[in-house]
Amino acid sequence: MTNEVLRYTAFSDDPAGGNPAGVVVDAGGLDEAAMLKIAADLGYSETAFLTAPPEGLGGEEGRAFTVRYFSPKAEVPFCGHATVATAVALGERIGPGELVFATRAGTVPVSVTREGGGLRATLTSVEPHTEDLDPADLAEALAALDWPAADLDPAFPPRIAYAGARHLVLGAATRARLADLAYDFDRLEALMRRLDLTTVQLVHRAGPAEFHVRNPFPVGGVVEDPATGAAAAAFGAYARELGLVPADAVLTLHQGEDMGRPGVLTVELRSGDSRVRVGGAGALIP
Repeated sequence: MTNEVLRYTAFSDDPAGGNPAGVVVDAGGLDEAAMLKIAADLGYSETAFLTAPPEGLGGEEGRAFTVRYFSPKAEVPFCGHATVATAVALGERIGPGELVFATRAGTVPVSVTREGGGLRATLTSVEPHTEDLDPADLAEALAALDWPAADLDPAFPPRIAYAGARHLVLGAATRARLADLAYDFDRLEALMRRLDLTTVQLVHRAGPAEFHVRNPFPVGGVVEDPATGAAAAAFGAYARELGLVPADAVLTLHQGEDMGRPGVLTVELRSGDSRVRVGGAGALIP
């Protein structure tokens, strides 16, 4: 059905886990205002809208698309969980294999594979980078979060990381600090808009390659994102650049547990390739 809105969760094979996204596999005829209204009415952190690919994108015929992402409040350049949800939805319709998405952030290849009784999608990010953070902006972020500076993990220097969208990375010294999230929505939103941030990536290290993460998302009109693929990609680039993990590594990120929507994101780093791969399961939400 043209413009039908599908509902899929990403980074979980359980519809009650992971991060739900809307997927419109045929968004032909929809303008920006219509896309934004659909996203707002649905109320998920993002909805993906597919149209025909631009000329020269490449990829197999019928497996290449233009994708736009809308939160309930605005268009965003890239969304990882909606990409995974979209790829799983397409995989159920046209089969596993390689997909190519043209996004505002750049070209994003996605591989869909069958895993057990379900499908798994792995995206490859655009070229990532990190930026230093002004001390005054760090102080404002901590004030908005109501985090004392002593609650930061000194092994994780605050940075802005990018792999399709901009995220502020802050390390929590304890799991309890990460679990206790009650922030000033308007104050954090104002800072994020000034710095052009999509989410704040709050991280606690549970092991050499295992992390717990949370993502406040006030600029999207929601308090918290349950599983954030773009932030996971940005964090992978950040962790590698700062030498927190090896150049070749597979990281496991647990997100959504504190919200009652547990999900698992796999972040793969490859030496010789600066891009970051983020994968996870997906499932139709009945």
